[in-house]
Amino acid sequence: MKDLEDWAAVQKVYKQTKSKRTTAKILKISRNTVKRLLDMTEPPVYHRTSYSSKLDNYKELIIEWRCDPYNFNGTRIFRELRGKGYTGSIGPIYRLLGKVDEDVGNHISKKATVRHESPPGDQAQFDWTEYEVLIGGRYRKVYCFAMILAASRKKAVCFSLKVDAEAIYEAIQELFKALGGITLELLIDNPKALVIENNPKSGEEVRYNPHALMLAKHLGTELNACPCYWPRKKGKIESPFKYIENQFIKGNRFANMEDLSHRVKQKVDAWCDEKHTTTKRIPNQHYLLEEKALLLPLPQSRYRIKKMQNRKISPDSFVSINSNKYSVPVQYVGKTVQFRIIYGFRIELYDAKENYIMSFEQSDEKHHTFSEPTHYEAIAPKVSTSIPQIRRDFTQRYSNGIRYLDAAGRKFDQPTHYARKIMELQELYSLEVMDQLIGIAVDEDRMDIKGFKALLKEYNDGERTLMTSCQKSDLLNPIPETSLTRDCSYYEDICKGEIPCRQ
Repeated sequence: MKDLEDWAAVQKVYKQTKSKRTTAKILKISRNTVKRLLDMTEPPVYHRTSYSSKLDNYKELIIEWRCDPYNFNGTRIFRELRGKGYTGSIGPIYRLLGKVDEDVGNHISKKATVRHESPPGDQAQFDWTEYEVLIGGRYRKVYCFAMILAASRKKAVCFSLKVDAEAIYEAIQELFKALGGITLELLIDNPKALVIENNPKSGEEVRYNPHALMLAKHLGTELNACPCYWPRKKGKIESPFKYIENQFIKGNRFANMEDLSHRVKQKVDAWCDEKHTTTKRIPNQHYLLEEKALLLPLPQSRYRIKKMQNRKISPDSFVSINSNKYSVPVQYVGKTVQFRIIYGFRIELYDAKENYIMSFEQSDEKHHTFSEPTHYEAIAPKVSTSIPQIRRDFTQRYSNGIRYLDAAGRKFDQPTHYARKIMELQELYSLEVMDQLIGIAVDEDRMDIKGFKALLKEYNDGERTLMTSCQKSDLLNPIPETSLTRDCSYYEDICKGEIPCRQ
């Protein structure tokens, strides 16, 4: 092709210059090349150089072995050819087989796929992938488990720090729960936790992991392992992982694993409210209208392959797990609870009858104590025992608080002792009633707790009345006298008829 281009250029330039030397200089080629191309009366034609191959004597045999009834693969053909004297490598054999597969018979591309649309309630697809996620200020490898209902395309997702059998079984059950029911079939990949052997060429049935079969029986579904190295079989579950990575993982950071799990569920649920590009329907609506009612009910319990461990709650209401202490509600003090760790980060607590109590995230650190104040509300003191805090609470809560503490300070050695006892009675009376009685206690010198309780008894028995809010307002803001005030004789004259009554 280069000679053809040079020939055309030489012919064109030489017509203008009429000089071989000038033509060679302009085109930057030798004068001999210019002379050779000018001597050619017709354009040069490209001739491909053919080379012999070590396969030339075996091509017919390779085609025979590739077709019925042999259907040998590349390595088998290579081994047979070596026995017949072939001295080349296996690479040329595979290149020839590629052409043979395209030319022999009614060849259909291996990528050809028939799209399968399952009826509602029939199939769910399950798979996972891994991401590098910024959690707690550092990147961590996490595993994203996902499940999709094949009909409605409703999806559910959860995250884990582990991808062992326990995490896989837990994820399947959690995701079915998030989807609101069980499908008749669960399409899965071929990890050892689920599938022991899956060789379609052998003709044998798929050998499933015994625990996987027990899980399927527990859920009421049937496992269906897709062919190895055939991802299009479960293509519906593959696309969500790209969406989660591009629309959620990238550019985001998370406080901890629970924060990641909570936020991804919100994201995926919002995604299910968008129209699906294939079905042209909104997955959540499709699910509610046609698929939810056809799902099998969820089992009452979870299938587990490991027994839970026991712990006794300490007197200060802590459970010790893996060198850390975590607070629990005080009603479990002294009781034995059971716990398990799932996904490598979440601790779940159960009582002795395996009733769920609570869950919390396991700390990566060791020898730490984690306390939640709400766990101690049942035994927490209603009033502070700190003297400075009692003074602050008493004066902030009651308008007569400062008066009381000043007066009680001149009478008692510990005025905050009585102030604290008074605040303990707050649950029984309104703030307004307590405030007025505190003022009365100061005025009548009944500031000790016995005297104050006596005031409360008088109030309860109706022997002492307190001012209402309106009366207090009138007392603080009296109505001024005006020039319209009349003497009583004016009304006596009206009664006698001496002054006509006016409306």
